[in-house]
Amino acid sequence: MNDIREREAMNAYLKLLKNKGVDNEGLRQREHWLLALLPAIAGQPADGLIYREAVEHLLTEVEREQWPFFLSVVREYYHFWNHDIKAIAALNAGQEFELNPTKWQPVEQDLKTLWQRLDSEKFGVADTWPLKAYSHALRQEGADQALVDTRMRLVKLLLLKLRDAPERDHKVYRQAVNATVGIFTMKPTQRLFLAVVREFYYFWIGDPDAVSHIQIERADNIA
Repeated sequence: MNDIREREAMNAYLKLLKNKGVDNEGLRQREHWLLALLPAIAGQPADGLIYREAVEHLLTEVEREQWPFFLSVVREYYHFWNHDIKAIAALNAGQEFELNPTKWQPVEQDLKTLWQRLDSEKFGVADTWPLKAYSHALRQEGADQALVDTRMRLVKLLLLKLRDAPERDHKVYRQAVNATVGIFTMKPTQRLFLAVVREFYYFWIGDPDAVSHIQIERADNIA
């Protein structure tokens, strides 16, 4: 197995984080997870789908309470693996690297508890607008009512996790996603949830081109 590219990318990633102040324990933990990922991506084309599938497969071997940290690490490392210099520079300049990814975590609740809350839960204007926009966009893209209902419930689960977030930004959104995906025990449901929240993010931030990120057919196929 030729993993020179992967190890060079890992070393560059860890070196940058060290320069930004991550301690030895933090570097060691990141190296541990990346070494576990390397065999699945070594020699593979620098393709996002291939990388995502490797990460999702490895998730089955990661303790659920460690998912938020693990997902933050592999998300950052991806840009080094595919040599996306512009993305790395943007992350660095904008101080986007999550040096302490677990600083805030949503309140822990099991799926049954959260699911039962959805029918009676009231959402504020800040959440209602993107929910309605996402629902409308799904119908425009040809989704039937059952598909819309499923996606809306998955999104509402995420919004419940986000309710006590200290801020409303992409970092908090990612942390809520990382914390929520672990409550699903079936891998197909995990993959569908991740596909849905990737779509919904653009509605959540009010992106005028949000509808262009909907990929219903591909999401259903991977589920």
